[in-house]
Amino acid sequence: MLVDSHCHLDFEVFAKDLDQVLSDAHQNHVERFFVPGIKSQQWPSLKQLSQVNTSIKSGIGLHPYFLNEFNTSDLDLLARCSTESWVSAIGECGIDGFLAENRQEECFSAAHQQAVFETHIDIANQCNKPLVIHHRKSHHLIHQSFKRIQPLSGGVIHAFTGSLEDAQRYINLGFKLGCGGTITYERSKKTQSTFKNLDLSHIVLETDSPDMPLNGKQGHRNEPANILEIALCLASLKELTLEEVALKTSENCKELFGFSL
Repeated sequence: MLVDSHCHLDFEVFAKDLDQVLSDAHQNHVERFFVPGIKSQQWPSLKQLSQVNTSIKSGIGLHPYFLNEFNTSDLDLLARCSTESWVSAIGECGIDGFLAENRQEECFSAAHQQAVFETHIDIANQCNKPLVIHHRKSHHLIHQSFKRIQPLSGGVIHAFTGSLEDAQRYINLGFKLGCGGTITYERSKKTQSTFKNLDLSHIVLETDSPDMPLNGKQGHRNEPANILEIALCLASLKELTLEEVALKTSENCKELFGFSL
């Protein structure tokens, strides 16, 4: 069994053929799915999605991309909803350094992103749930926040592309590293080297569907079925069997999100 630890199955692009997408995933032995929240307006659909399909777990969060739609009441709603049984994690949340550098709106400033992110950490600590963290040019800002409020239940660093040293700093705080389609690109030597040298106990597999297409599939919608190709690539890098990669990364997702395997 394989698990896609990060896929946006609630996006409109999947609305017409989600059943077929899940069927295609099952054909490739991808049988569990974690769907993160990105803004408060879509949390009700996530609740319904996870309640009608036992193979899907969901989280709630405020993605930095959408802070221009942010309302302060969203954080109150996040705190209230965080303890509900269908919520398996807090996120997708985090800090996007590219937005902070290139967008003029105050809502995208590093200070505002950090403040919202730190509220997510506090809420995750209070409800004892893992965090799902977005990063881009922001490891230093994330660790600044961690010094102010340390996460207590770990989580996932989504779409990790950092160094082995970066990875170890997160591992020391109880985080797993999200391994996705980036490793299928020949040019991604640093990321390949990092995952080659990480123990499987620190890795989860993810597609970020419908985004982050695999090498050779650019221009096409990404889907959870592609986890199989990512797993095969990781197995080759680490000189392990597909079965070894599937077993341990699935166990890691069970530990994080409470999947039954």
